[in-house]
Amino acid sequence: MSPTSKAEIKNIDHLGIVAGLIDEIGIVERINYKLGIDPREKITAGTLVKAILINGLGFVSKPLYLFSQFFDDKAIELLLGEDIESGYLNDDKIGRVMDKLYKYGLNNLFIEIVLSVIKKFQIDTKYSYLDATSFHLHGEYKSEDKKHEEEISRERPIIITKGYSRDHRPDLKQVVLDLITSSDGDIPLLMRTGDGNEADKAVFGKILVEFKKQIFFDSIMVCDSALYSQENLKLIEHLKWISRVPMTIKRAKELVQLVNIEEISLEERQRRAALNLDGYTWKEEIVNYGGIKQIWLIVESQKRRESDLEKLDKKLKKEKEKVDKLLKALKKEDFETPEQAKYKLKGINKKLIIFEIKEVKITKSNSKENKTVYKMEGVGYEKPEQIELQRKEAGRFILATNLVDDEKLTPEDIIANYKNQQSCVRVSVPLGSRGFRFLKDPLFFADSFFVENPERIETMLFLMSLCLLVYNLGQRELRNSLKRVKIGIKNQLGKLTLCPTLRWVFQCFQGIHLLTLNGINQIINLTSERHFILNCLPSSCQKYYLLS
Repeated sequence: MSPTSKAEIKNIDHLGIVAGLIDEIGIVERINYKLGIDPREKITAGTLVKAILINGLGFVSKPLYLFSQFFDDKAIELLLGEDIESGYLNDDKIGRVMDKLYKYGLNNLFIEIVLSVIKKFQIDTKYSYLDATSFHLHGEYKSEDKKHEEEISRERPIIITKGYSRDHRPDLKQVVLDLITSSDGDIPLLMRTGDGNEADKAVFGKILVEFKKQIFFDSIMVCDSALYSQENLKLIEHLKWISRVPMTIKRAKELVQLVNIEEISLEERQRRAALNLDGYTWKEEIVNYGGIKQIWLIVESQKRRESDLEKLDKKLKKEKEKVDKLLKALKKEDFETPEQAKYKLKGINKKLIIFEIKEVKITKSNSKENKTVYKMEGVGYEKPEQIELQRKEAGRFILATNLVDDEKLTPEDIIANYKNQQSCVRVSVPLGSRGFRFLKDPLFFADSFFVENPERIETMLFLMSLCLLVYNLGQRELRNSLKRVKIGIKNQLGKLTLCPTLRWVFQCFQGIHLLTLNGINQIINLTSERHFILNCLPSSCQKYYLLS
């Protein structure tokens, strides 16, 4: 390099992939069209949102309040456009854009973006999945902490308050995020924010009705037992659904305990194994619940049965130890009357589940103060009938659907699609939660909210949902391309896979830089393997690595 040469190196890493996916979806153009462009602006609202999404998918410990610093060492002009400087990405600008997004309507804007994605990428929407999670917040918030009548299309900000915490932090205020995702690539189809004390059972039916009004395609909704109540079933009677039946329903409890599921042949077992339903058996029942005719599929999972029986053995051992301690304590206790002793025993037996204390012997005695007292002894016994019922229940659950008669689904379809709803990951949590594990990752910018009002928090959840859309779409496109060419890429263990996570691909792209030498740009460290991955992603990703 000559003494007069001028060189500059900036990081690009995996951020070119993120920027390309955002371009491919058309997020910048749609937001600019909806919010408008002011010719005096140094950076448009759409480009700022792109910068936020790149920051959010940067997977580094730099939350949004360190936003401009995040871009200090990045190839910002390549990622965001010529003449864009990190100083333009300031708190005031972010705040103004977030307020504009909120004012336009977060749910409507998200649906508009999603509908274009469905059309462009031909997303299969035959099955959709509904789930919810909560995000806890630190600090004081001035939301009204009182219950409003549930409204899906509300015209008020969310209420930040305490409620059922899926993060096991009941001490903190929170907000709720509902997501509907597709079975094809877990693409988020609808996002909705809710009050911190919102109950799934109270709103899930209304969410599906509202979703059907806004999304013009016929989808079978798959949901957990929070959907299944008489009120919700009547509300969604004109929609198609699959749901788990809660065991709090008396008829459901009876069926899992009493129904005999027939043994299947070796050939049938092999057929189910080929469908990834190895170890599943079932029996169908036609049931009328909540005035809705439906199929109840009583399912038994061998793997789950083994786990449940193991838990039952532990429960037996634990309750046996508890009973032994109670018997020792009872021996030492003085009672004034035999009735008092019997009353105490009745209360103890009421709390025991699979044991009871019998063969009770009450004897008269004298206390140290030479008073007449009564002593009690007994023997702990297992409740054989109760234990047998729990053994019958082991590994069993009930799935219901209103698709009967002409539209009837096969048992295999019902189970497979419910399993998809439960397999939280793809990126999810516990959520049975498709996408939530990703959104709640500690490296994600929204792990701990810092914005000060409910409107901004709702907008943050909208931006997080857009990040999930970008991420899951990129992962879907990459996997589909690999399957088409039938060539895998190495995973973390060095083995070839056709289903890599996009996060792993992001890690594989660390160390890629943009070198500008005498005004000429070139990419450093773009290996043949990275080149191959880029060719399997949408073409917009390639231009950021100067390949097109």
